[in-house]
Amino acid sequence: MSGLHRSSSAPSKNGLPPQELLDDLCSRFVLNVPKEDQQSFERILFLVEYAHWFYEDNSVEKNPSLKSFTLKEFTSLMFNSCDVLKPYVPHIDDIFKDFTSYKVRVPVTGAIILDETFERCLLVKGWKGSSWSFPRGKKNKDEEDHTCAVREVLEETGFDVSKLLHKDQFLEMTFGQQRVRLYIIAGVKEDTAFAPQTKKEISEIAWQRLDELQPASNDVISRGMTGLKLYMVSPFLTSLRSWISAHQPPVAPRLDRPSRGKSVWNAKNSSTGSSSVLTEIQLNKPAADAHPPGTGPGKSFRNFRFDTASIYRAMEAGFSS
Repeated sequence: MSGLHRSSSAPSKNGLPPQELLDDLCSRFVLNVPKEDQQSFERILFLVEYAHWFYEDNSVEKNPSLKSFTLKEFTSLMFNSCDVLKPYVPHIDDIFKDFTSYKVRVPVTGAIILDETFERCLLVKGWKGSSWSFPRGKKNKDEEDHTCAVREVLEETGFDVSKLLHKDQFLEMTFGQQRVRLYIIAGVKEDTAFAPQTKKEISEIAWQRLDELQPASNDVISRGMTGLKLYMVSPFLTSLRSWISAHQPPVAPRLDRPSRGKSVWNAKNSSTGSSSVLTEIQLNKPAADAHPPGTGPGKSFRNFRFDTASIYRAMEAGFSS
């Protein structure tokens, strides 16, 4: 990505961000972080991902002339523009490949939210694509499973499940090398208000009938009876049915209930859920968990030593300018 290092603060004609903005992102998300977050490439790449979210959700939205990037493109941009990352540009392809491989091993937790009749569950649809899933996300470093579930559900639906969550009421499965734990949150009122607290992550929230999500299978990607595209839903349905059979719902099923799913929030028709955005590195976006048992970093991580001396020099130069 030649020609990315620019001294001008004016927007470029091709939509690339000015060097002043890139310097700010580097300082805020890469330099001004705890020392332990600078000790491995997987941590550095998570920091770059935070910067990417901030750039897309704030910089691009405020200045539509700026170009939107994929994470890989943005990573290349940051490595080419941030002085402390430039020495590693020749290895960026291996670094990014190892990072994406590492991410699929980070444990995921979330919740299966059931209504008062246990006939419906709450599903969310991602911003991009058409798949529906249970609200869930990756664990932060040293974060407990239930704490992650509460955080992720709050971010994706705006609903606080902390008072309804029981630590021993969960379903858990492993997909490849990734452990997914979903806590069962039962008896939520159908008229509960839902709205995501993050930008451009969730496009729709809906109550979906469990009998329309069948058939249950081990397929990570599946389709329900009505053609609904599902992600990481079908493998949990058999165990969920067993749990429901062993528990009495607070409200008996009603014959007059609509036969299809019910949308309760849609980004196209709502302006809510867009004000709580990423502003600093410590906000509630997923970060790398400790290495899952039996796994380790990729080749580009093993002999990595971050050049902390150059970081400190850059910080000192920034403070003195």
